[in-house]
Amino acid sequence: MVPDDMISELKKDDLVIVQCEEATEIATVKEVGNYIKAKRQRLGLYGEHLPRILKKAEEEDLVTLKRNSADEERAKESFRSKALKYNLQMKLVRVHYQFDRNKLFFFYTADGRIDFRELAKDLAGEFRTRIELRQIGVRDEAKKIGGIGTCGREFCCSSFLGNFKRISTHLAAEQNNVSNFSKLSGPCCKLKCCLSFELEKMFEEISNTK
Repeated sequence: MVPDDMISELKKDDLVIVQCEEATEIATVKEVGNYIKAKRQRLGLYGEHLPRILKKAEEEDLVTLKRNSADEERAKESFRSKALKYNLQMKLVRVHYQFDRNKLFFFYTADGRIDFRELAKDLAGEFRTRIELRQIGVRDEAKKIGGIGTCGREFCCSSFLGNFKRISTHLAAEQNNVSNFSKLSGPCCKLKCCLSFELEKMFEEISNTK
């Protein structure tokens, strides 16, 4: 959400300070202009609570960003070292320091539930902030890491999809793709998210033809 007095001064790729539900963060402007609402509707992005833009990032904000990034790298090494110390089978995916430094997040994958209480205590003692360890699935892992799909474009999940939809094999059957399921899986080894909105597009074109 953009304040009226900032609409004219923001441009694509600007860094801005935003107020989220629980924290202040830094973000990048991806799109500007009146067509954004129509584009979001076309992608099925409805009813999301958008962060409020407070201001454009200033020099002191960039210093904080650089400091946070350096501490995130240090936190990665600390996490891996301490996980080995406690013999925890956890794959670290991403570390994120809230811009206001009130909380440090560790996103990881694991085969089952992990008792990480001692690990969390050690991390809190080292970084002197609130620690949150969050277990995620393989689709969320792909979303956070990002990458290029077999279509040659950036992953849908990391570029514009806000929420994951349930993807099942019947979506492929509807598109006559059942003969080669090996090509229907993304890098996360799950069925590609694009199967859902490609089907919606196909039905739309059929309806228009009729």
